[in-house]
Amino acid sequence: MKRRCIKIRENDIGLSVRRLSNLIKRDVENSRIKLGLDPVKGVNGWAIAYFFENRGKDIFQKDFEEKFSIRGSTASRILKTMEQKGFIERVSVENDARLKKIVLTEKAVDIHKRITKEIENREKRMRNGIDEQELKIFFKVMQKVTANMEE
Repeated sequence: MKRRCIKIRENDIGLSVRRLSNLIKRDVENSRIKLGLDPVKGVNGWAIAYFFENRGKDIFQKDFEEKFSIRGSTASRILKTMEQKGFIERVSVENDARLKKIVLTEKAVDIHKRITKEIENREKRMRNGIDEQELKIFFKVMQKVTANMEE
């Protein structure tokens, strides 16, 4: 049986997305360390921001799964860890005790304020030298690639 060799091309979408993802992850990690936010790892910072932006609304695990395009088991694991670290509480809703809405703790609100500036700075750096038309094209292409992968 002959082995096939996979050619990696510089203009492969997957490779480009992977490289960018690695750079962003590395930058997030460096910011986390710089700010002394050791317990805020991985998706926790993004999740805290999402819950903060939606405070006042009833947000459930299903909403979290859909927002971040993750499976139920992954969401459950992330939320359990966030609860153990004191970032969120799961509170029963009045009309259905089985449903638990996700509520940020004061600890998480404080963390959110500290990381918001870092996120804004990172976004500015990523957009540096890119005009509005280029951004529109970028987001349109990203939506199409995402839709292709969801098929």
